[in-house]
Amino acid sequence: MARAAFPRETSDVGTFYTSCKVENVVNRSRSAIIRRLLVDSGSEYSWIPTAALERIGVNREKKDVPFDMANGQQISRSVGFVIIRLDKFFTVDEVVFAQKGDLALLGARSLEGLNLRVDSHLKKLVAAGPLLAASGFSVHHHLTVNDLT
Repeated sequence: MARAAFPRETSDVGTFYTSCKVENVVNRSRSAIIRRLLVDSGSEYSWIPTAALERIGVNREKKDVPFDMANGQQISRSVGFVIIRLDKFFTVDEVVFAQKGDLALLGARSLEGLNLRVDSHLKKLVAAGPLLAASGFSVHHHLTVNDLT
């Protein structure tokens, strides 16, 4: 199976960065390129700079969402909806409005939606392969009135 690799910038501590395009879900012509996102499968959400999200008109759908930081500090941020694109892969996801001092991150939910996985040895994103689906097998249980009493 062919694997898709994405340009990346590596750091000295075993992490790597990528870039992506984010689009307004209502008006896809409004978009921004995010040039430096830390790939962080330990973060549930992707964190996109507030200035970029505001520039493309992304609404704050959830406000004051609490987040626990790695240092134990709790902070709150707003969350909005975007389309995230990396090469031929795309997904709709909730993203955090990252404030000054926050890292721009590509998180686990976005990676799963994009159907990409981290190749930590090569420090790049690769296609995760076929998606799992439920089989056609079904179990039928016929409920009777006697079952309800």
